[in-house]
Amino acid sequence: MIKEEFKLDNPIWYALSETHKEYAVEFNGCKFYKPEYSPFGGVGAVSNEPLAIDQYSKLTTSFYMVGGPPKISKNTKVIIQLNGHQMISYKPLEVEIKESIVELKFEFQKKELFDLVNLVQPGFIRKKTAEMGTYFGIYADGNLIAASGERIQMNSYCEVSAVVTHPDFRNRGYAKQLLKRTTDKIFADNKIPILHVDQRNLNAIKLYEQLGFITRRKIGFCLLETI
Repeated sequence: MIKEEFKLDNPIWYALSETHKEYAVEFNGCKFYKPEYSPFGGVGAVSNEPLAIDQYSKLTTSFYMVGGPPKISKNTKVIIQLNGHQMISYKPLEVEIKESIVELKFEFQKKELFDLVNLVQPGFIRKKTAEMGTYFGIYADGNLIAASGERIQMNSYCEVSAVVTHPDFRNRGYAKQLLKRTTDKIFADNKIPILHVDQRNLNAIKLYEQLGFITRRKIGFCLLETI
């Protein structure tokens, strides 16, 4: 039975009200991740969004509001409005794991994760993002070349994030195997895996669909910067 799926319509708000409440800062009815963990904010049912955004913008120079188009303050500007697919999988992925996959639990590994993600997807990871869940990686010649892990978490759902492969090692099936390892961990925790992907990233969407993910809804990620 799927629990409280409506919470996925406002994932940041509910994550910061539940599993990740220790990472929350709240201003005027909006909740944001502490900026060293993640650059995301969500709007509550009763809120003053422009004032909340103005207050949070004093803590970080750039961040995303997740959900509908935000009502911005005079101290911020919209850099880009990304439209994403929120995808969900209800059953374990049918993928064979052939590579050696390790948990990235040491500080030097988390630094390698930070560097790899910022190489492939700049701006989507912060210094303490790796503290938000469990991350896994594949190494070659002592170098981290592919990774995935857990980011936004609610009581019943967990987001797969940082699904990245170094450009020199793509098309070898690493992403599929890492997705299998990460989602197996999420299912073992009695949660349901979700993920978010830019609607322009057709190759990634096709891969996720092949693995059994379905698009639940479209969702916006609006990047704001302080003026």
